[in-house]
Amino acid sequence: MKLTTSLRVVLPAAAAAALLSAAALPADAATMPKFAKPKAYGTSFQSDPHHDFTKHISPRHDGILRGWVTHYRSGVAEYEPIRWVKDRTGHTEGHFEGPPEGDVTAYASPVAKNVVFYSAIGCKGTTVTVADGGLGSKRCSRSELISRMKTVRHPALITVYRGKIVKVQEIYTP
Repeated sequence: MKLTTSLRVVLPAAAAAALLSAAALPADAATMPKFAKPKAYGTSFQSDPHHDFTKHISPRHDGILRGWVTHYRSGVAEYEPIRWVKDRTGHTEGHFEGPPEGDVTAYASPVAKNVVFYSAIGCKGTTVTVADGGLGSKRCSRSELISRMKTVRHPALITVYRGKIVKVQEIYTP
């Protein structure tokens, strides 16, 4: 006589959905810590006190940088910190600027395959899509992000985790 034992586990629907959605996330995204967001229109450059700028260009330490990409090639983005400068003439509200000419404050990181990109001007670049105090709210593709990195400097909050750019959230400039 043959005896077969079967064990079935029944999960409530909510628990099963939570397990499936956690399994669908990339491993890094599930374990990535929450980083403090800098002010989108901060008036000073963010520092990275542990970074050695005298050596070759390298990734910023884990966290969020208010910055823009200055160069993109072969999956690697070079970027620098930026700050908001209020207009003294009264013609505009202000503008973003990078470090002065000759300053070596720059970083380079590969763009993650699963990078998350939120645009402030929509995926087609035709409509304003902002929330959260001027931050982009329209999720767009990695290819759209790369296309923008290759053309014009867009101010953004750039999240670096484990040496890779994992999130880019554009800052709307009036």
